[in-house]
Amino acid sequence: MSSFEPPLTECRYGNARVRVYNTRKGMGLAASADAAALIRQAVEECGRARIMIATGNSQLDVIDSLIHQPLVPWAATEIFHMDEYLGIGADHPASFRRWIRKRVEEPLKGVRVNYIEGDAADPEAEMRRYTQLLQSAPIDLAFVGFGENGHIAFNDPPTANFEDPHVMRRVTLDEACRRQQVGEGHFRTFADVPAEALTVSCSGLLRARAWICCVPELRKAQAVFLALAGEVSTDCPASIVRTHPNATVYLDRDSASVLLRQEAASGSNRTS
Repeated sequence: MSSFEPPLTECRYGNARVRVYNTRKGMGLAASADAAALIRQAVEECGRARIMIATGNSQLDVIDSLIHQPLVPWAATEIFHMDEYLGIGADHPASFRRWIRKRVEEPLKGVRVNYIEGDAADPEAEMRRYTQLLQSAPIDLAFVGFGENGHIAFNDPPTANFEDPHVMRRVTLDEACRRQQVGEGHFRTFADVPAEALTVSCSGLLRARAWICCVPELRKAQAVFLALAGEVSTDCPASIVRTHPNATVYLDRDSASVLLRQEAASGSNRTS
């Protein structure tokens, strides 16, 4: 493994630990080492680990680094994901099942993965099936990214519910979320982006014992600022990270830029 890049700064917002790195590669490597330690700890304590993986572009560095971390007990690890577009097949280029299969399941050869079938004939039955899987035992670790509009999984500001009684939801994606999918290159046009998805709810995500949140790139800077320094509100669903008892947010210099600039302007010093 490459040598670790020390964080530029470490601070805390609410319960959330925040670490800022000079590069997204350094961010991903540090996050993957912490994730590997959490997986090993879960297996040592419980004989198995259950983890939930986000599948956006922001997760590429941490997941690609994680599968190369040494001594991760993958044979005792069970993997879930957070969301899938409604109505697209597992081999669609933008399918999150394909993302995990190509980046996790195939390289690790034999790791157990539970997929959300977005093209299931009965979406309601599929959500019940996946809910039962998620609730069958605790989730030890969730990789939670922040969308450009502040979403977590596909819980967008118009529909996010911090008190959601359901673990899974069928949601309509808002315009900003769909445009992000085009901007990231997953779809050619806005019209190509499915209007609906199946997603783990905010309360479902909060069930995970630990969160690792990797949020790189300048385009996420405003969402990072609102999530960490704004109100805890469904106007920015990612702000709920500040209430989780064991969450760490990993940023690069670009994604932290608005946050650090505003802190400097206000004279605040949260560095610890």
